[in-house]
Amino acid sequence: QVQLVESGGGLVQAGGSLRLSCAASGRTSNNYAMGWFRQAPGKEREFVAAISWSGTNTVYANSVKGRFTISRDNAKNTVYLQMNSLKPEDTAVYYCAAEPTIYGSRYYVATNEYDYWGQGTQVTVSS
Repeated sequence: QVQLVESGGGLVQAGGSLRLSCAASGRTSNNYAMGWFRQAPGKEREFVAAISWSGTNTVYANSVKGRFTISRDNAKNTVYLQMNSLKPEDTAVYYCAAEPTIYGSRYYVATNEYDYWGQGTQVTVSS
């Protein structure tokens, strides 16, 4: 079992930046692929970005490619999402997710591929 806690959300003007963090605790001895998802009011949860356990492989949704960067520090059991050039349509609750894996280079992009989820952090981008 692993617990995930997101932080770093808030209110920012369009064009601004935020960095989200997701700290893992508990059974962190396992290797975990990590992902970020978001859910806007009235919409389904959608994929944002994912990173392999090794950190060598990353993938992004087309809507955030070139603006967001996912990274991780395994020594700190933390994954980050740097969000630049934010747009009002980025407004959502952002969730991090973890999936145990034996594959150091694999990432996952579907919600049903992840076993563990954080509680979410609100990001609001004003126009």
